[in-house]
Amino acid sequence: MSFNGTKLQDTARRTALALPGVGHGRPFTEQLDVYKVAGKVFLIVTDDPDELIVTLKAEPEYGRLLQDQYPSLTPGRYLDKRHWISVGAGRGVTADLVAELVDQSYHLVLETVPRNRRPG
Repeated sequence: MSFNGTKLQDTARRTALALPGVGHGRPFTEQLDVYKVAGKVFLIVTDDPDELIVTLKAEPEYGRLLQDQYPSLTPGRYLDKRHWISVGAGRGVTADLVAELVDQSYHLVLETVPRNRRPG
């Protein structure tokens, strides 16, 4: 079975919820399932059947490298396009890649949180 947008989003959600201190809700619009750690966004899952993507934080150079490598990765929707990427299902995009990107996004965001506010 191919790795489609729904599976991509399920993988992202499962990965995010397995990380310490993660909460989620829909603070902006019903269409956006927003995942946060210590009050900071690290993952947005777009609940739009026409646009099954996730948006994550990434180091700017790594994000550009990924966009060159995977046609279904684009500059981040909704957020600073230098620091955020949007991921859709496409050639080369696997569950492992999505899980790794969610994990990296979580840790990038966590680095900006004062130690005393970090989970665990």
